[in-house]
Parts: sequence; structure tokens; C-alpha cells
Amino acid sequence: MKNMILSLFFLLCPCWMLLGQQNELQKQFDLLLGQPAQLVFEDNFQHAWSEKWHLDGEKARIMQKDGQLDMYAGERAYVDADHLVLWTKEEFEGNLKIEYDFMRLDSSRHYCVNILYIQAQGSGRRPFVKDIFKWNELRKVPRMSTYFNNMDTYHISYAVTEVASENKPEYIRARRYMPQWKKGLEGTDLKPEYLNTGLFKIGVTYHLTFIKYDTDLYMNVKGDGQDKTFYFDASSFPGIDKGRIGLRQMYTRSSRYANFKVYHMD
Repeated sequence: MKNMILSLFFLLCPCWMLLGQQNELQKQFDLLLGQPAQLVFEDNFQHAWSEKWHLDGEKARIMQKDGQLDMYAGERAYVDADHLVLWTKEEFEGNLKIEYDFMRLDSSRHYCVNILYIQAQGSGRRPFVKDIFKWNELRKVPRMSTYFNNMDTYHISYAVTEVASENKPEYIRARRYMPQWKKGLEGTDLKPEYLNTGLFKIGVTYHLTFIKYDTDLYMNVKGDGQDKTFYFDASSFPGIDKGRIGLRQMYTRSSRYANFKVYHMD
């Protein structure tokens, strides 16, 4: 019932009313944030990243320095081989809180994004079995369709490049991949979407906190004098309860990560 009310609210209310509800959304996020949580994964990037992570994408470059991880996707726009995804070697069950520091490093003008994958597993259809590490070889070229056609996962996209326009707005969006539908991305978008957020300036550090609680997804962004919370309703889709966490950068994107942590929430 709560999810239905929130969905109707976001669909029917004008923009000025949505802005007025930011405080209420923040309260909901803060209530979840205050619940007991156990740290189950941490990487301060003081040791080799490959100890805890697996990389999809042979064109990617990764550099570590002073507790920061800089990731560079390939330089060729519109070339599938130049995407990258960095996966946790661990899988995580249940309700999760994920947080890390993020900085956009690139000045790419191509319309592409960064994505967080939450609890990814394979569709179960051979060769895309539940354990995605059993088909790592199939993701050496990390084309987007390999993921949304063959994985059960949540996807939150952010830090869109290019100058925002009516046809290509800057946004924060979420999806629930449904490989069993065999329809690609059709119908996988979660509501609401957020356009022209004004976030993710080049060279500015933002602290990102994501909460996946049952079929509710939250994203909080703090930095550059801003503190914004975003909500996505996945209650109309089957739930996801186990899988790996992934950081995707599309071609031409480069980003800095630090203080990566995952908590299990009661």
C-alpha cells in the first residue's frame, strides 16, 4: 500500500509539489538509515583492487593512489568493447546499504552514464547461469545488452554526460532487468525518474548512499552544498534478494571512487 501511494503521488503531482515533498522523502530515507546495519564489505583501496573485485572490459584502465580508485573506460565512443564493469567478488543477500565517494573525472560529451548494479545474478538460462562469474568470458566485451538481456538485477544510472537538452536531459533513473520477458529494456524502468538534477560536476566529490529495502530503492547524494534523496518503486516487479554489486562506466567515462562500503540491514 505504501509503494502504491508513493507511485501515484509521483505520477500525479506537478514538479513544484514534488520539490516540496523532498523533506518527507528525506525523512523516509533517514528512518531506514537509522535502522541497525552490519558492515559486511569494505574497500579503502589501499590494497590491490583485484583482491575484492573482478573487471569486465579489456579496454579499461584502473589506477590506485592514496586510497582512491580511478577507473577509465575505453576512449572510443559507441564501441561496446570500451565499456567497463567492476564487480564485487562477494555476493550479498537481503536488504542492503551501499555507500561510496564518487567524482566525475571525464569531460566526455557523449550521452552516456555511470550505473550501479545491485544484487546481480544470471537469468538461469544456459549459459547465463545464476552465478555470473561462471560466464565472465562472455562479458570480456561488456556490451549493455549482455547484461539487461541475461541478468536479474536493479540498475541505477547517474552522472549523465553531455550538456542537458530537451531531447537528452541529465537524469537519475532506475531499472529492474527482466530477462525472462525477452524484451530487452522495454518496460523495465522504475518510477519516478528525475531530470536535470544539477548534480555531478567534474572534479567535485559526492558521497553516494543507496538503500535497497525489499522493493524500495533509495539514492542519496551529498556534495557541492547539496543533499538530495531519490526514490524508486520496484514493487510491481519480482523481488531480488541475492547477488553481486557492480560499477559500470560506459565508453569515454572516467570516475574516482573511495571508501566503498556495504552494510546488511535488518
